[in-house]
Amino acid sequence: MSTLVERAETADGYRPRRTLPLRVELLRQLKRRRTLVMAAILAALPFVLVAAFAIGGTPDGRGNQITLMDTATSSAANFAAVNLFVSAGFLLVIPVALFCGDTIASEASWSSLRYLLAAPVPRARLLWSKLTVALGLSLAAMVLLPVVAVAVGTVAYGWGPLEIPTGGVLSAGTAAQRLVVVVAYIFVSQLVTAALAFWLSTKTDAPLGAVGGAVGLTIVGNVLDAVTALGDWRDFLPAHWQFAWADAVQPHLEWSGMIQGTAVSVTYALVLFALAFRGFRRKDIVS
Repeated sequence: MSTLVERAETADGYRPRRTLPLRVELLRQLKRRRTLVMAAILAALPFVLVAAFAIGGTPDGRGNQITLMDTATSSAANFAAVNLFVSAGFLLVIPVALFCGDTIASEASWSSLRYLLAAPVPRARLLWSKLTVALGLSLAAMVLLPVVAVAVGTVAYGWGPLEIPTGGVLSAGTAAQRLVVVVAYIFVSQLVTAALAFWLSTKTDAPLGAVGGAVGLTIVGNVLDAVTALGDWRDFLPAHWQFAWADAVQPHLEWSGMIQGTAVSVTYALVLFALAFRGFRRKDIVS
């Protein structure tokens, strides 16, 4: 394999950076059924919640305690925030694990990976193309949900300020900006899952193994974070900071929790991405 690549590098007109263009890889992934199914599920969630509120009635606070869920029907901004709240812990983990864990493993399961490398596509270029598209689709999934939620919420509950459970409101314009911050933070916090799924994808020929492994270990992280006996050790768990974005829907935006969560997530992600590139560079490709 390495001999083929070396010969191709000396061929006239060969440019490693032009192999496997991002647009080609993006089109391939967009046409796949699992991408369309995932998009449909995320787009359907706001409709499901509207139907649930219509059937069950407007959510009410428990006693004097009012939560974000209790303000869901106050405006489109509140409805979008609630959609992110109910999906950030698990539902949004699935597309990230799916898009990143299905990258290399799917090519290996189709026995097309060695043909891509013999094209020849340099291994680093292959990984960068796959990873860039996978992260792009993951971000698109996270943007799709609140965009649909805002549209559905505007029709169902009207456009207005975001009512804060602890008191006060954010104007519609400020609320839109805060929701952008929320989506950006959720994406960064999910980089650990993305990196874990991507690393597992370079280690196995079974896409479901990579996706399931990433989702499973993410769930384990959530379980460990619930063990209060761990004390300050939980600060090193990415799951501990997954809802730090709640500080963005307060009267005064607080960054400290999101900064700590970003530091933890990015650190783990960089290590796992590095392991993926290092391991794949030395891996014997037989499928």
